[in-house]
Amino acid sequence: MTTSGFDVRPNAHPTDAAIRDEILGNSGFGRYFSDHMAHIRWTADKGWHGHEVRPYGPLTLDPATAVLHYAQEIFEGIKAYRHADGSVWTFRPEKNAARFRASARRLALPELGDHDFIGSLEALVAQDDAWVPTPASAAEETSLYLRPFMIASEKFLGVRPSKEVDYYVIASPAAAYFKGGVKPVSIWLSSNYKRAAPGGTGYAKCGGNYAASLAAQKEAEAHGCAQVAFLDAVENKWVEELGGMNLFFVYRDGRIVTPKLTGTILEGVTRDSIMQLARDEGLTPEERHISIDEWRDGAASGEIQEVFACGTAAVVTPIGELVSDDERIRLVDGGGEIGKRLRTQLLDLQYGRREDTHGWLTRLA
Repeated sequence: MTTSGFDVRPNAHPTDAAIRDEILGNSGFGRYFSDHMAHIRWTADKGWHGHEVRPYGPLTLDPATAVLHYAQEIFEGIKAYRHADGSVWTFRPEKNAARFRASARRLALPELGDHDFIGSLEALVAQDDAWVPTPASAAEETSLYLRPFMIASEKFLGVRPSKEVDYYVIASPAAAYFKGGVKPVSIWLSSNYKRAAPGGTGYAKCGGNYAASLAAQKEAEAHGCAQVAFLDAVENKWVEELGGMNLFFVYRDGRIVTPKLTGTILEGVTRDSIMQLARDEGLTPEERHISIDEWRDGAASGEIQEVFACGTAAVVTPIGELVSDDERIRLVDGGGEIGKRLRTQLLDLQYGRREDTHGWLTRLA
């Protein structure tokens, strides 16, 4: 059987429907996985080949596989949404595909074209359509989280780009990222760690960036904070991003500011979409450097009225306070009305409850 140019090998032992329904009713985030995965192989002599959808299962890797030693790997995160008519759609997949290629270039991996990237999502969802949850109401943020990733799979211990690479897509049903609804969260300001430096891999979506944030994340949790914010590695004064989310600052005069992309910040798809939705609202989005002093002074004076974080997994999350070793920067109003409004507009668009005037949705099934 072939789907979107992918040969399909159906799982001979799919999850029982009753068990699958139980999982979909209490999925959490990233805990359970669908019955299949997509796969494409790349070799230096043949290029991309072997397009397939096969049963989900463990990978067999030689102990000398390059990715295990030199972390030559990248990944993406994107969701599939069930609309009211039963169809399944995804959001701006061409942006994820372009970012995946940018990450590949930085990690010296082969670039995957839009046709194969989006085709892999279509082929997997076509096979595992039943794993895409149906929201019970507009308040229920259920989706199928899709995780494309690429690894250097050559058996070789030399330090050079791998001549063999494997690309996969796995799928995991997901509920809302934060339990208990959207509430302002506390963020820890890291003073001991940096996420990225100029010339590094900050703009690439690779595992090393996230691994480098985990020690700071542990620090954050020890101080009762949900996430960690990083300052720049050169001057230690410019706000960059969280461990896995971009930041926005809403000003009294309608400006909505996000830190400028300078090679150390991930170019978020949600970030870009929020800026466009803000323009649609008559707000004035800006990309520029913002210092920790501006955050502190703006919060104290009320000039900065809201701060929120955004990303594919959590969508939009209001930030109530920034915590460090010697201070707490609190907002006068931590409720975040503009952030909430933009969040609702984004979700309504993704779930087909609002007209897609920007052509951002792509049907998968």
